[in-house]
Amino acid sequence: MSTGFSRRATVSLCSLCAAGVLALAPAASAIGHGAGEPAPPAPRAAVPQPSLLYGSGPQVRPLRGAPALPELSALSWLIADAGTGDVLAADGAHRKLPPASTLKTLFALTVLPTLPAAEKHTVRYEELADVGEGSSLVGVEEGHTYQVSDLWRGVFLSSGNDAVHVLAALDGGVPRTVNRMQTKAHALGALDTHVVSPDGYDAPGQVSSAFDLAVFGREGLRNPEFARYCSTAQAEFPGDGLPFGIENTNRLLTGEDGVARYPGLIGIKNGYTSNAGNTLVAAARRGGHTLVVTVMNPQEGDGLAVYEEARSLLDWGFAAAGHVDPVGSLDGLRTAPAPKPAHSAVPVAAATGPTPPDDTDWAETATVAGISVLGAALVALILRSKGTPRSKDV
Repeated sequence: MSTGFSRRATVSLCSLCAAGVLALAPAASAIGHGAGEPAPPAPRAAVPQPSLLYGSGPQVRPLRGAPALPELSALSWLIADAGTGDVLAADGAHRKLPPASTLKTLFALTVLPTLPAAEKHTVRYEELADVGEGSSLVGVEEGHTYQVSDLWRGVFLSSGNDAVHVLAALDGGVPRTVNRMQTKAHALGALDTHVVSPDGYDAPGQVSSAFDLAVFGREGLRNPEFARYCSTAQAEFPGDGLPFGIENTNRLLTGEDGVARYPGLIGIKNGYTSNAGNTLVAAARRGGHTLVVTVMNPQEGDGLAVYEEARSLLDWGFAAAGHVDPVGSLDGLRTAPAPKPAHSAVPVAAATGPTPPDDTDWAETATVAGISVLGAALVALILRSKGTPRSKDV
């Protein structure tokens, strides 16, 4: 009698275990394919493609429907999605070249957060003594008192090296500011940049790249103050007696000198020196989508060619959205994930990292395994109580 009960209990427990396993198996395995057909494989995460940003010549990964790249004469250029950081296309992205005043983007990234906009300062002679000969100036004068916000408008609109040097003095002096700029560049993954002068004035060894300048421009747009200054077309600057008008030197923003305004242009920074040629980092927004572009030293055309080559790249970038795979990322060399600010001048994608594994399958597997082990243990206990022989390790 007891033996029959034990056998019935064993069978019932095994049936319970089997039923539990079947009940917990994913229902999807029985749906979408016929009897005897294997279940479709689980979807796999896309493997990121290798960066092409160190390759020579134009780099692009076109898909069906992608427009052809424009023909450009710049020594290097890059266009990227400002939200995701995806680089859509580039040529000589990491080529080290003199940046001219586009380096002021890094200066602003470094110093803007440390100086309150409403702070007032009376300029001293020594703060202007080391401004390079032939520099672009906004008209800062010794003995005059300025608000910090005035000086920043002088930096962004008139590319005033005099304003840069006064702000650097407020930041602790030019050597300290240069060191801080270098540290900031490395933290952002801008490893091509070597800073000698905070204003971008030609100096031996001072270089940056299309990649780095795009990183600086994109990062600047995360700061509402930076975005506001770099997109301002006209302003007034304090002078003796009455203020005088100043205008942004970025022709894509102002439409001066026969260069048509670019629709949706946010601005950022242009530059020129005899060594660097014409340089530009700019951003534009269209249909909720923001692109950042860098163009360095066009070899054809006049001094306005940098704007037309940037225009053609922006046109291509907006047309190519969804029709190209990225050739790299502006976040690819960062030492830390990009922060997402509370308020951003452009929509910035949340910092991303490797997707954590889905815990659902693991939880189901663990449950099934637990029930199976529990059932086996109960069976073993019943058999042991009846004196069933156990195997031995050999």
